[in-house]
Amino acid sequence: MLFPPSAAPPRYCGKSTLDRLAALSGCLLLAPLAAGIAVATWLEDGGPPLFRQTRIGEGRRPFTVLKFRTYRGSRVTRLGGLLRRTGLDELPQFINVWRGEMSVVGPRPLTAADIERLRWSDPALDWRFEMRPGITGVAQLFGGRDAKYSRRLDRLYLRAQSLSLDTRLIALSAAVNLLGKPRVRRWLRRISV
Repeated sequence: MLFPPSAAPPRYCGKSTLDRLAALSGCLLLAPLAAGIAVATWLEDGGPPLFRQTRIGEGRRPFTVLKFRTYRGSRVTRLGGLLRRTGLDELPQFINVWRGEMSVVGPRPLTAADIERLRWSDPALDWRFEMRPGITGVAQLFGGRDAKYSRRLDRLYLRAQSLSLDTRLIALSAAVNLLGKPRVRRWLRRISV
């Protein structure tokens, strides 16, 4: 066995550099789009454009994740629905990456309630919290069946992480944001046959 069941492999050389470059590029290149989304969110209902929520990160330490607000009370706003479908609600998370709280690619950042509901509180599952959570990842792109399947995908990523894999996952995430997850999944099924 390459890694003990409770341990995640170390980060590959260059992951922190990739995160910093992606965060800087994302913040600079997408600043006009982010500003437009912030203004449109505020104009839609007068509420604050950003949503802040405590999530559990590396080492099970809490941090505040940033997202564009997509809800007003308990309902999704018109703009919020579009932002959620395209993943643009997660653009502010590049700030979390720049701060070192998140990675571009890694397991989804969970709330304390998610950890309890999905039964991630067992110390035997600490391996999932031995690296920074990501804006995107294998489970975010290919999960959806159930928590057990997503857990397997997170474990697979942690064992196989590399610059090449991260680059492909970032490209797939961009495709999902532009074309939608169902279309990209159909395309992936066709090329893998």
